[in-house]
Amino acid sequence: MSACVPTRATDPNRTERTHPPHSPPPAGPRRFRIAGADVSASIAVFLIALPLSLGIALATGAPLQAGLVAAAVGGLVAGRLGGSPLQVSGPAAGLTVVTADLIQRYGWRTTCAITVLAGLAQLGLGCLRVARGALAVSPAIVHGMLAGIGVTIAVAQLHIVLGGTPQSSVPANLRALPAQLAHMGAAAVSVSVLTLALLLLWPRLPGRAGRLLRKVPAALVAVAGATAAAALAGLRLPKVDLPSWSNHALAGLPEGPVLGLVAAVLTTTLVCSVQSLLGAVAVDKLVAGRPGLSPRVGRSNLDRELLGQGAANIVSGSLGGLPIAGVAVRSSANVHAGAVSRNSTMLHGVLVVIATLLMVPILEFIPLASLAALVMAVGIQMVSLNHIRTVTRHREVWVYAVTTLGVVSLGVLEGVALGIATAVGVALHRLTRTRITHEKREGVHHVHVRGQLTFLAVPRLSRALHLVPHGADTVVELDGSFMDHAAYETLQDWQKTHTAQGGTVEITGRHPGTRISEPQVSGDCRCRPWTPWRNHQCEGPRSVPPAEKNAEGPDRSDPDPTGTGGGSGHELARGISAFQRNTAPLVRSELARLAREGQRPSQLFLTCADSRLVTSMITSSGPGDLFVVRNVGNLVPRPGEESGDDSVAAAIEYAVDVLQVRSITVCGHSGCGAMQALLNSEPGGARSPLKRWLRHGLPSLERMADDNLPWGRLAGRPPEDAVEQLCLTNVVQQLEHLRAHDSVARAIEEGCLELHGMYFHVGEAEAYLLTETDAGGVFDRVRESDLTA
Repeated sequence: MSACVPTRATDPNRTERTHPPHSPPPAGPRRFRIAGADVSASIAVFLIALPLSLGIALATGAPLQAGLVAAAVGGLVAGRLGGSPLQVSGPAAGLTVVTADLIQRYGWRTTCAITVLAGLAQLGLGCLRVARGALAVSPAIVHGMLAGIGVTIAVAQLHIVLGGTPQSSVPANLRALPAQLAHMGAAAVSVSVLTLALLLLWPRLPGRAGRLLRKVPAALVAVAGATAAAALAGLRLPKVDLPSWSNHALAGLPEGPVLGLVAAVLTTTLVCSVQSLLGAVAVDKLVAGRPGLSPRVGRSNLDRELLGQGAANIVSGSLGGLPIAGVAVRSSANVHAGAVSRNSTMLHGVLVVIATLLMVPILEFIPLASLAALVMAVGIQMVSLNHIRTVTRHREVWVYAVTTLGVVSLGVLEGVALGIATAVGVALHRLTRTRITHEKREGVHHVHVRGQLTFLAVPRLSRALHLVPHGADTVVELDGSFMDHAAYETLQDWQKTHTAQGGTVEITGRHPGTRISEPQVSGDCRCRPWTPWRNHQCEGPRSVPPAEKNAEGPDRSDPDPTGTGGGSGHELARGISAFQRNTAPLVRSELARLAREGQRPSQLFLTCADSRLVTSMITSSGPGDLFVVRNVGNLVPRPGEESGDDSVAAAIEYAVDVLQVRSITVCGHSGCGAMQALLNSEPGGARSPLKRWLRHGLPSLERMADDNLPWGRLAGRPPEDAVEQLCLTNVVQQLEHLRAHDSVARAIEEGCLELHGMYFHVGEAEAYLLTETDAGGVFDRVRESDLTA
């Protein structure tokens, strides 16, 4: 039977397009739309990019128009072709030293040609898909390179700030600084100081008006304010001079020694690529911190980003622009301003083009001293104290210091080469630095090995083992993550010989031949240290699928009907054994320190007794960090009266008055059985211990039933059901109970204690922090940008 398709009368002379039955009608032409968020974000980025582009061009000694060309090309070309949609590219402070050196050596036209060749090299690297490999460079080298460039920029721009002219190198600038200080220009210094003051103070404006004003970029306010002040005061200062575009110099054929040009291209390619790729990774982290944005934007395609940067450098160099790279300041501003697509980056490039064509008379009022102060501030910010603390904590401060000093004194490429050599030397030193000690305690000989046990340490290992007398009881402690074949055979041969002579040998610590991430419980075990007991597949009978269990019934002869490899006692013993073997060697020194010094936690963490809440895991904390109190429903009974509970109150008093914690966190969680029981409770009935305890949650139930209070929200959405609503309300209510305790109220009044609310969604493995209590409790996701602000 054929299907009938309704038809309509048409003009026989007119041809009408048809489409197959049951298929959707053909889509009309797609209209290009730009989201309002992208428009506002592009304006914010443009206002930052305009003064910075001029300042960076001034710092390099290039024509000022070159900075505007690079900003426009970075927005349009790299924004359209790059693999990181929200990263903003343009002239970067990290390229200032490289570009200034190239202009001084080869001239501007050859520098443009080098930029084109560097772009071609980036295209080749992108086609080879080596972008991920570039991230293997030690962060200490990258941060050291940026710090060295920042120092070089700051020292050079300081001369312009003081009314002089910078020299060609940092040592020369430092030697000329005393004479410059003796003859500094008052007008230039006053404009520079005003610029720096506005840069520093504008982001710190207080109050509601301050929040509104801070939406205007500080860089724009600083330059505009200094320009207006200089104009009103009638100061005679060198100002921005934008020559006619008809006289703008484009790229020419490269002139100079071949080896020097090759080194210049490699240096430009290296700095542009590494800075852009690291910037793309940083933008991914910022995007992940914005709820709902990550699925729309997606992670950066680093190989495509390298291709986009290469194309942008080819176009910029050809048009007489500066080298281009991803810029952290503009990219973070783009994300924080609410951009949702690459349209914001491209639109910012369009705005730069419009400003370049229409705002030349206004731009020529800007004093060069103001731009120099702006760029000097950027250079100082490139020396990050946070980065220094990080590399110090990871024992890579030497790599950082050598790279920084190398870039400052020798140049970028030479400094990076020195940093790589230092990093290799540090790695080899760590590989060969193995401490082997022997001591006798209570009649037992202990041989302790710290570090990687390779063939280089075999002679020392043999000497330590031969200090053990024949027939003695011996413990060999291996505190390292790797043992090669030579060391393994040496240890095994000695163990067999010593055992044959009547001695005993116990090997503790890392199991020979295994990695930290793969602890070995038995011959075939590859379970990780945090694997739940029920998921262990190391030993014991085969886990019976639920379908088979339902069909066959439980096997009474199986001592472990759950299939987890033994009863609960066996699981506990196996877990303790894995701890002694895998974890204890890693935390023994820290626990020994805590045993000597006592506990000094910074937080009291009050949460539910639910087995799914692993406090150390969801807070990334270690021994001694948290003073944890757990109970059914994370309840804080009110102090005094009949409802008081001495166990919780005693813990609160001890934490606040004795341990002097700085904050208290009440943490609820999804699917809380206590809140479910509270909702289903009926008045009267037997007063079991559980019901007597849950009466402390009745105020939370009353708070949720109060029609005058709105329901709490979770990351902008309402609760899924009444249980989740009660879980959120309970956190807010228990914080009020906390404030009623004398010790807590006193510490809050003295300003030495903070209270925090937290909610952990078990199914999503997502943590939320309480940000507002007035609206019934508003919980937002924890964002890394909030923590670093």
